[in-house]
Amino acid sequence: MSTLDLPSYLEQSNKVKDRFDKLKARETILEVKGLGKTFDSAQGTVTALKDINFKTHRREFVCVIGPSGCGKSTLIRTLAGLESPSSGEVLLDGKPVFEPGPDRGMVFQGYTLFPWLTVKRNVMFGLEMSGHSRSTAEGEAMDWIGLVGLDKFADAYPSQLSGGMKQRVAIARALANKPRILLMDEPFGALDAQTRSKMQANLLEIWRNIDITVLFITHDLDEAIYLADRILVLKAHPGEVNELIEVSVPRPRHFDQAISPEFLATKKRLEELIHPPLDDNDDEPGLSMIRMVPVGDEVENGDSSVDNSAMTAEVD
Repeated sequence: MSTLDLPSYLEQSNKVKDRFDKLKARETILEVKGLGKTFDSAQGTVTALKDINFKTHRREFVCVIGPSGCGKSTLIRTLAGLESPSSGEVLLDGKPVFEPGPDRGMVFQGYTLFPWLTVKRNVMFGLEMSGHSRSTAEGEAMDWIGLVGLDKFADAYPSQLSGGMKQRVAIARALANKPRILLMDEPFGALDAQTRSKMQANLLEIWRNIDITVLFITHDLDEAIYLADRILVLKAHPGEVNELIEVSVPRPRHFDQAISPEFLATKKRLEELIHPPLDDNDDEPGLSMIRMVPVGDEVENGDSSVDNSAMTAEVD
């Protein structure tokens, strides 16, 4: 299908419209109001985030994307209470966020499991820290381990697990405290393509079966479209809201939809936002290449009609 044949990314089927109507009627879990974040540096004050405003509803799946350096990780760390905003506020269930808390589960890109604890003990850790008895924590931990399909590995150590299995344990540990929202900072970024696809499908299955709202940072456009109800697109330098896109791809999602008109139209719009046409006044430095092969040796069009003599001295 050519780009000219694609529908508008704003077009929605009646089924999708109905889903968004129901989603927007749900209670607001997270509200971000006028959020800004600045840092002091040797060069002066750096603005990482500027006037960020958005809401997420109960059981909504929101992805955040943007160019490199747009402040995606700074945003999610601020939502988690790991960073303090310079301006604005973050409200969870209407209450201001000032510090980390069990009402927010966090999954990072790196494997943040305790290497000296088994899978079961890793998942039990947060439960015991919040006051559960060991027997209660063990029972609940096994329920979550079962949910992510790792029953047989409950007594294994992180070093004995694959990357995808480690992230499933991290997800189980984050969900064990029954948070209101699960914050995920590029959790599948370090995985190979096949494992990543499996983890995406696993995450959607988990999300469908429990009462959790998900905010997921990614740089992968296909991943964002496959997972999200809505996609928050940030601008670069400083990070500002560029657009909040409602994904018109119907649910339940499957990988065959990657070639559907709705998927391709959404991806085209995201590419326009993330990779706009180069501006003549753009300060971003380009490449300054020195020709290292004969001029006539063209790999793209196979044109060898150009005289190579001009390069003879350099080749010799």
